[in-house]
Amino acid sequence: MPPKLDAAFLAAIRGLRTFTHACDLDGWAAAASHPLALLERLVDGGHLRKDEAGRFWSGLIGFAYVDPLVVAISEKAVGRLTAEIAAKAQALPIYLLGDALTVAMPDPTDEKLVRRLGAIAGLPVSPVFAFAADVRDLVQLHYATEQSLAEALRSAEGVDLPAGGGDLDSRGREIAQLADNEQIVRFINALLLFALRREASDIHVEAWADESIVRYRIDGNLHDILRFSRKLHGAVVTRLKIMAAIDIAERRFPTDGRFSIPLGSASIDFRFSSIPSQYGEKVVLRLLGSMSRRSLLSLDRMLISRSILEPFRRVLKNPSGIIFVIGPTGSGKTTTLYAALSELNDRTVNISTIEDPIELRLEGITQTQVQANIDMSFARMLRALLRQDPDIMLVGEIRDLETAKIATEAALTGHLVLATMHTNSAPEALVRLGEMGVDPFMVAPTVAAVLSQRLARRICENCKEPYRPADEVLRRYFNDAEFPEVAFYRGRGCQLCNRTGFKGRIAFHELLLVNRRVRTLIGKRASQEELAEAAARIGYRPLRYDGLVKVLLGLTTIEEIEAQTPVEIAEAEES
Repeated sequence: MPPKLDAAFLAAIRGLRTFTHACDLDGWAAAASHPLALLERLVDGGHLRKDEAGRFWSGLIGFAYVDPLVVAISEKAVGRLTAEIAAKAQALPIYLLGDALTVAMPDPTDEKLVRRLGAIAGLPVSPVFAFAADVRDLVQLHYATEQSLAEALRSAEGVDLPAGGGDLDSRGREIAQLADNEQIVRFINALLLFALRREASDIHVEAWADESIVRYRIDGNLHDILRFSRKLHGAVVTRLKIMAAIDIAERRFPTDGRFSIPLGSASIDFRFSSIPSQYGEKVVLRLLGSMSRRSLLSLDRMLISRSILEPFRRVLKNPSGIIFVIGPTGSGKTTTLYAALSELNDRTVNISTIEDPIELRLEGITQTQVQANIDMSFARMLRALLRQDPDIMLVGEIRDLETAKIATEAALTGHLVLATMHTNSAPEALVRLGEMGVDPFMVAPTVAAVLSQRLARRICENCKEPYRPADEVLRRYFNDAEFPEVAFYRGRGCQLCNRTGFKGRIAFHELLLVNRRVRTLIGKRASQEELAEAAARIGYRPLRYDGLVKVLLGLTTIEEIEAQTPVEIAEAEES
């Protein structure tokens, strides 16, 4: 049974951490109906870390503590209980271990409920402790299905819509009131949860002549998810604008905003963007804090080839200089930089970022967002940041001469600068700085390395099968006499990957390290080809090389190399 709320329990809590106001703790204790409620309140108030409180409580009740926001949850385990049972019992199946089903529960001491769940699942249940909010919200997330989304849509379409449908000009007040309708709110929540469930990076809500369409971008490609009546479009857009704190009356110009939804003790951030179109506003939501994204905030988890990861880690230890991560929009540059900052994050150094926008909150790092409407640009913020005693700085994007000059000056005066740039290859980034107007004598001594990155779809591990590509495909990468005697893989297509054969994404990289020879060439304004040739002598290989390594490891397909590798790199490589 859970421990009682008594003096010994309160003394134990005080032993966890020194509180500034002990009287507050006594007041909370008197108001709490259960000691676990007190712990949750201390966590919510920031007085205790969640993991600290979880371990403390698990030690008192004799059951292990699990954070369902962190652990990998098995789909097979989730399938052992229905959504209705999991929601009613507040029990989240986590994984199957041997012949037992591990289930996260706020009260694992409830033996009667544990036995009942075991009978329903047809397996012995091994209960573990998790906080109630985490279990409640993760049950909603992991049981979000196409069926539950369709049911939410049918409920929303059954709402009594005002005459004139989604025409906000004529019926703006009615549509605004409708946006707060319980069925509309439920539909929007289902739409967001299902996007998280499918690990989408973006949600598109588009108005067409006869209907509206929702599409998710999953693993880089857009997929149609559902269609709904045009008369509902205005209410859906207005509801999203309310969530993003945007003026719902503004429909003539593009608008941008941001909002968060709670997910247990954490939250997921969304970036909102709308533009006027022929049949109504189009909305795109970018998921900034998906579960898969959070799990990648470590260089070790990003499946970077060892030949690239080890030198990249060495150059990150430089006390000064510029390290670029380059690639097109949506290629994972920010995630890689966040992972690098997480590795560099230490209480002995001052780390600050300038971003547009801030995509994830990083504890212990000062993050600032550019605001063009008040002339708070990258260059202006970077100048201010240099007066903040920085050690390490992240510049979200170097897109103009002024920002580039200030960044190189910062690197030259003893700061480590991480930055992004939009170029097709690592050698091209060095040439681009010169084309922007930065003097070679500033570029040569400051740039330490350039990491180029692309994202490709990863083969689904559940339905992976060996196959042999056609000879004409292999000839693009191997001589006839050197066709490798290794298995190539592809995804057959299964329920887990929605019949696509792919699940998740993997990155291709190329790393250009700047040594003395490369610096000399930069000073001479050498061409991209000359820089690549010099860098190759110390290990530089183009993107296609790393892509082929990951194909031979069975992580992706040759077709993904073709789709994600820039043509000019392929032509240079083949010549």
